[in-house]
Amino acid sequence: MQLRDVTRGDLPALHALNQASVPAVGSVPPEQFEYFLRVADYFRLAEIDGGPAGFLIGLRPGSDYGSLNYAWFSRRYADFVYIDRLAVDARWRRQGVASALYADIERYALGLDAPLLACEVNLRPRNDGSLAFHERNGFTEVGRQDTEGGSKTVSLLIRSLGTGAD
Repeated sequence: MQLRDVTRGDLPALHALNQASVPAVGSVPPEQFEYFLRVADYFRLAEIDGGPAGFLIGLRPGSDYGSLNYAWFSRRYADFVYIDRLAVDARWRRQGVASALYADIERYALGLDAPLLACEVNLRPRNDGSLAFHERNGFTEVGRQDTEGGSKTVSLLIRSLGTGAD
């Protein structure tokens, strides 16, 4: 497995992977991936056998991003790295792809002295696999909120990176 920064040429395949992962991640139009390429502080993919096995998008505070969940963390924490979305190709699930991407974004955050990783996981519709993954990786629920007009409920999670700034 190789991790690398996303390029414009990767976007169609990553958008297709995102859409194949709904409802674990939110559905977005292809233009949203162009937006992420411009504004995301962290946008990396894992490749296996020359193809995308998964990707992760992360943002720092101060981004012009309209996500209700990102805004929730921005109101409560001065510094963090927000994991907006992670998607792993079904063929590569439970093969360490998510763990490798999370270890990589943690190194990124530590390099910035960011004190927290922040993310959300669906409670409705329930994403038991992601909830278990985040629990195993030391994330703690700090809130819940309804999104998408009340059709979704998310668990808002953080993990302290022990940088002393949290």
